[in-house]
Amino acid sequence: MTLSRGVVAMCAAQACAQIGAFSVAAVLPTLIAVWALTNTEAGWISGIYYAAYTMAVPLLSSLTDRVDPKRVYLGSVAVTAVAFAGFAWIATGFWSALAFRALMGAGWAGSYMPGLKAAVGVSGALSFGVAGAVNAWLGWHWALVPGALGAALAFGLVLVGLPSRPVRVAAGPGRALLDFRPILRNRSALAYSIAYCVHTWEMSALRGWVVTFLTFVAAQKSGAWTPLAPATVASVMGLLGVWASVWGNELAIRFGRRRFILGTLLTSAALAAMIGFSAALPYAGAAALVLVYAMLIWADSSSLTAGSAGSAEPGQRGATLAVHSTLGYAGGFLGPLALGVTLDLLGGASVLGWGVSFGHVTVALVLGALAFVWLRPADLAGDRSVAAATAHRSRALSEAHKP
Repeated sequence: MTLSRGVVAMCAAQACAQIGAFSVAAVLPTLIAVWALTNTEAGWISGIYYAAYTMAVPLLSSLTDRVDPKRVYLGSVAVTAVAFAGFAWIATGFWSALAFRALMGAGWAGSYMPGLKAAVGVSGALSFGVAGAVNAWLGWHWALVPGALGAALAFGLVLVGLPSRPVRVAAGPGRALLDFRPILRNRSALAYSIAYCVHTWEMSALRGWVVTFLTFVAAQKSGAWTPLAPATVASVMGLLGVWASVWGNELAIRFGRRRFILGTLLTSAALAAMIGFSAALPYAGAAALVLVYAMLIWADSSSLTAGSAGSAEPGQRGATLAVHSTLGYAGGFLGPLALGVTLDLLGGASVLGWGVSFGHVTVALVLGALAFVWLRPADLAGDRSVAAATAHRSRALSEAHKP
């Protein structure tokens, strides 16, 4: 396989752009203490990233059907670099942090989807460990600096290394830029997008709070064995998630995309009801359970996006992914916020508080699974279940026409 200069530049740029992706989650326990944040305010800071993404992505992702995605990407990573630098050196509390965190989300909206085919999962996973190490060494301000530098480097790599490309205009009558009615009438794509909403709800709740949760677990038992620091566990979690996502899609192809996704949603819902109560376990046990839970969450990530993109009508792939991202990251906003609000309603961090707070995800997953079943999405043409069914029909027709 020969890699073009553009592919190499895009992959390298996405790796750089994502190196600060979860640095705020890694330093969240420090921010709660330094700024005297409530859990609800911490949830807002975690979730506003996804809210800004949700508001920006319909326009930015749809624009890639009409203008060169390179221009969208460059503008977005520039915003990302400014946002990380502002969060590190200008933010002094909840409101200023909220503003710069929202800018981070808007920047991600224009860089993640236009560069979706590039490999970013490993870099995003490492962002926990990088931020945790820098925080321990130099303080939380400096822990945000890799995010700013990475986004600036991504700008340079794409500016120099990625050629511009002309936009291909689909034949037929044009669609208004933000007219998503044809996409919403596509039941198959919509089913995958709704499932992606609750999937991202769950994933963002865990990613946003995992370091704070494990920090609480470690503090419960002085002298407890902590083989990996909370931020390092979060990095390992992300790396395992990359592996689980790849293999999950392979399993979906082999056994049927709808069956695999539905099974994953329901199994994950059962574990979500238990994960918060693992705060009562020794640290090593809670951390191990978090890693198992994360692999289950990530298992259907690629399958859902592939299902939505594969269900798109010709000329509507960008708009379909815009709806997919909008619904997905609406869930990404609600997950961390709902967890923080629930934690405050139950009087703050405790075993019961964490158990019920993570348990709210179970309700979201069950509702998402019901919607997925009702909309009855299609398996994709390349899935082996579809190929087997097609072959079976062909053999049946052949037998029926034999004299």
